[in-house]
Amino acid sequence: MAAELRDARILIVDDEPANVLLLERILKRDGYQQVRSTTDARRALPMFQEFAPDLVLLDLRMPHLDGFAVMEQLRPRVPMDAYLPILVLTADITPMAKEKALSGGARDFLTKPLDATEVLLRIRNLLETRFLHLELHGEKRALEEKVAERTRELDLARLEILERLARAAEYRDFDTGKHAARMGAIAGMIAGALRLSPDRVELIRQAAPLHDIGKIGIPDAVLLKPEPLTEEEFEVIKKHTIIGAAMLSGSRSPLLQMAEEIALYHHERWDGTGYAYLVGAQTPIAARVATVADVFDALTHDRPYRPAWSLEKVMEHIREGAGSAFDPEVVDAFLGIAADIPQGLETEGEEPGAVAPPAQPLASAAGLMPAI
Repeated sequence: MAAELRDARILIVDDEPANVLLLERILKRDGYQQVRSTTDARRALPMFQEFAPDLVLLDLRMPHLDGFAVMEQLRPRVPMDAYLPILVLTADITPMAKEKALSGGARDFLTKPLDATEVLLRIRNLLETRFLHLELHGEKRALEEKVAERTRELDLARLEILERLARAAEYRDFDTGKHAARMGAIAGMIAGALRLSPDRVELIRQAAPLHDIGKIGIPDAVLLKPEPLTEEEFEVIKKHTIIGAAMLSGSRSPLLQMAEEIALYHHERWDGTGYAYLVGAQTPIAARVATVADVFDALTHDRPYRPAWSLEKVMEHIREGAGSAFDPEVVDAFLGIAADIPQGLETEGEEPGAVAPPAQPLASAAGLMPAI
């Protein structure tokens, strides 16, 4: 006998001690080493839970609980995708009883008086089927784990590509590659404070760093111009939102769809004076969140054209902008988590307040403070 069958756990439930003794002798003589039994059907369930058998030999006609009641107790304890055979023992298997037993979970029948050869053949067949099922289930689980691992690897690779794409766009502007990552983290914190769904919070966190990807399409003569921009040049700068959205459009990925929204609308204002003149909630919530995160991070870090603002000044600026530049609800959420933002958001290799190398950021047509 194969070691797998020899180690099979078999539970016998029969109110007749003679039948139990006979079955134990037959099984042990054939090499089965893990056999437990009870003549009290009321002990079947606790023994089943403790012993975790591979096969149950179950009498149908017993006092206190008959075999049908025992199967009813066992059914919820057996997973839907598990094959746990129950071999019914009975002296008189009528068609009605047989149908009821099969519907209750029985896999086969042994008619009393028991024949040793038949007992061993039916038990072996059922155990071989069970162990084959377990083997296939294990292979299926291993395959699912491999697929899940491969999916995780692909997701990580996809996110890394998007992060590097965002960094590439930023190097054309501030030449730091740090702002986008910080801004994404802050946007995720604000989205969480707004109690958006966890999936949506994570999408915003991952999509927000791509907000300025459209800068890749802005000519160097405008993007890197050291002097204040003319009105015509500022109109060119404003097109980075349209370019970014176009680069990200047409995807079936929820992440890229949200990134497209943020890229297109992160320069909108609550009062409708932004790039596309959207008013209030006409701007998607992800873009409204990204706007506050973008402004906060930009103002709290040095730029070639100005030093970083104090935290108090930035907080006041955002607070005063509620209802004009920013969504008041988003501002409230931001103020609720602002104390936690400075901790742990500096990206690897950057010191807090590090000054970026000289480069011309987006500038307003009026030559005032460059747009964020």
